[in-house]
Amino acid sequence: MRAVNLAVALGVAVSTASGDLGVGRSLGEHTIARLDPPLWLAVPLGLLVGAALLRSRRPEVPLALALLAWTTLAAFVAVMVAQYRLAERTRSRRRTAAATLVAVLVLGVPLWRLGGPDAAAPLTAAICLAPALLGLYVGTRRELIARVRERADRLEREQHRRVRQARADERARIARDMHDVVTHRVSLMVLNATALEAAEGRDAVAAGRRIGDIGREALGELRSLVEVLRADGEAPLAPQPGLADLAALISDTRRLGTPVRFEAVAEPGSAPSALVEHAVYRVVQEALTNAHKHARGAGVEVRVVQRPGVLRLRVANGASPQAARGGGPPGGGLPDGGFGLLGIAERIRLLGGELTTGATPQGGFEVRAEVPL
Repeated sequence: MRAVNLAVALGVAVSTASGDLGVGRSLGEHTIARLDPPLWLAVPLGLLVGAALLRSRRPEVPLALALLAWTTLAAFVAVMVAQYRLAERTRSRRRTAAATLVAVLVLGVPLWRLGGPDAAAPLTAAICLAPALLGLYVGTRRELIARVRERADRLEREQHRRVRQARADERARIARDMHDVVTHRVSLMVLNATALEAAEGRDAVAAGRRIGDIGREALGELRSLVEVLRADGEAPLAPQPGLADLAALISDTRRLGTPVRFEAVAEPGSAPSALVEHAVYRVVQEALTNAHKHARGAGVEVRVVQRPGVLRLRVANGASPQAARGGGPPGGGLPDGGFGLLGIAERIRLLGGELTTGATPQGGFEVRAEVPL
């Protein structure tokens, strides 16, 4: 691009200086330029116009010098190039119109006087108006292309941001599901293994059988999770656990020796969606898992109330008997990552609900959730 500008500036300088040799200095029998500058003045003037076109940041300067060269040398090429450059680089349409009007007056009035309207009109249009219109077109087109590219870049950045956000959301969802599935089942397996250490005879066989059953259930849920991750949106997926599966979940907890009181109230017209049912199931699952870890042997109360427009859930456990006797950790050494409560809180929040957790006055712990239906 710089080489092109240099070539244009050099061409304008040569054509401007050549006006002293008579090129474009007459209109028919009439002389356009009244002055007859010597070569030593014409050449520097031509170089000045060319340098202004090449280096000046204000397009009005080359046009003013070109008009000066016109009045002395009748160098129309410099006027045409300067007029085009101004229209192409100036964003203000008013400035372009004003500069074009000045050029028309400087060129048109002498041409009108010398050759009349038949000669002045086409020459003025060719020297002033045509370059201005062409410059406006090129400048507008370049600006439009720049805006389109900027908009495309902005949309691409926004798309990348959305993809990153979607990936982050998906990672969070997978982390919640993995935590809910693995933590609960593995915790049950560890508790049964602990019981197996102290069991004998038939009790040991039953504990071992329970560990196997829990392991198979964990594998089944993990397989369902993998199917969801690999699904293409057309293959049927295994149903996710919901309110109907709470009884089986609580039954598993009772088999571990934890007393659980379960109450479910469903008023007419309060049917929740599958997403709500699955979220409530995971909340109960996480609350029971935490009860196993931190209050093993304490009683647990699970209450689900469905009313038109809202579902309320409360899971509360009593104080840990081991902690009350000053014993060791109640959870049998089970690790706690601290992500379970965060995960169920995110589930409920995504459904427009609210989840609260905290200690009870009796030394236990409770989880409350309210979800709109």
